[in-house]
Amino acid sequence: MRSNPVKVSLAAGDLAFGTMVFEFFTPGLCQILHTAGASFVILDMEHSGVGIETIKAQIAFARGLGIVPMVRVPGCHYHLIATVLDAGALGIMVPMVETEEQARQIAAWTRYRPEGVRGLAFSMAHDDYLGGEVAVKMREANERVMAIALIETEKGIENADAIMAVPGIDVGWLGHFDLTDSMGIAGQFDHPRFDAAVTHLVSACSKVGKPAGFLAGNSDVALSWQAKGFRMLCLGTDISLMKEALTNAISGSKIAKPLA
Repeated sequence: MRSNPVKVSLAAGDLAFGTMVFEFFTPGLCQILHTAGASFVILDMEHSGVGIETIKAQIAFARGLGIVPMVRVPGCHYHLIATVLDAGALGIMVPMVETEEQARQIAAWTRYRPEGVRGLAFSMAHDDYLGGEVAVKMREANERVMAIALIETEKGIENADAIMAVPGIDVGWLGHFDLTDSMGIAGQFDHPRFDAAVTHLVSACSKVGKPAGFLAGNSDVALSWQAKGFRMLCLGTDISLMKEALTNAISGSKIAKPLA
């Protein structure tokens, strides 16, 4: 079965770069992202409106490429997480994680016994339709799966230490827009309270040796957030990357009008 090199790399203290996809779920997407150097892709189900059939196809397209397919599910519910894992996702991002109790549920839902309570179904997409010893499959699946807690409310920040201390929560991801909204300072990313929240999340992750994650708009932003202590970074989204590339290409292709 497949491994999860992103999980291994982050555990060793390295960086991981990828992107998040909302719109362009085409057959060649994962190959293009892999060719560009992305080590992971987060396929969005919270805001994109796509269903499990689309997600399962993208996970299949990623198979054998070396790019790790992850999925942001639309909510903290067992059936949403289990379905995506059975489709072959190697990482799950769960939105609006606010409490230790939620974190423990997520960790349990993403792991087989004895570490969790994930339901058993084998010789399916997640184990490459192969046979084999069930106990071995369960152990290997538990080793490679990643659970990402999307911490994006003031309550989540307050409980960040407890959330990140839960075994089986692998990454603490900052949801910056929703966080500022919950704080009553929507979009004010230079606000001192937001800066304090960012520092607190990074500290909570560092205390337990886990990486912090962030969606950076471009490479300059990614560098600045690395300096803050973030090691798992999405460089834009499929929408923003296409818009920026085309805007720059069009702008650079215009010949200045000659002076009269």
